Amino acid sequence: MKRKFALLLSVLFILMLTACGSNTNNIESTGSNGGITNTGVAPEEELVIKATNYSFDQKEYHLKKGVPVKIIFENESGNHGVLIPEFELQLNRENNSQVIVPEEAGTYEISCSVMCGSGHSTMIAKVIVE
Repeated sequence: MKRKFALLLSVLFILMLTACGSNTNNIESTGSNGGITNTGVAPEEELVIKATNYSFDQKEYHLKKGVPVKIIFENESGNHGVLIPEFELQLNRENNSQVIVPEEAGTYEISCSVMCGSGHSTMIAKVIVE
């Protein structure tokens, strides 16, 4: 009986180590490759979107059409994320930056991608591509 219990504990311990050891974050590297990220595009600009409880730091963010931009998400308080479906962009604490190239001018909605509480549905802003 003790032997089976010890074997079961050993297997569980190995499974836990395996799960904890596979840390595959999608944070982009800008090391010795000249700033080119895994999208193959070097960003020309950076846009930082900061989130606090139930709001983004700006109501509008402006981008230039055709200009590669690295969008960086900073979660200042609470648990939030960024979702812009038209850019196939979803950022959160684990995946906090991505390079995009906005190809079409227009106004796009940013919303919080993490259910953050009673003010979640009002947590929206706009990206204006000119």
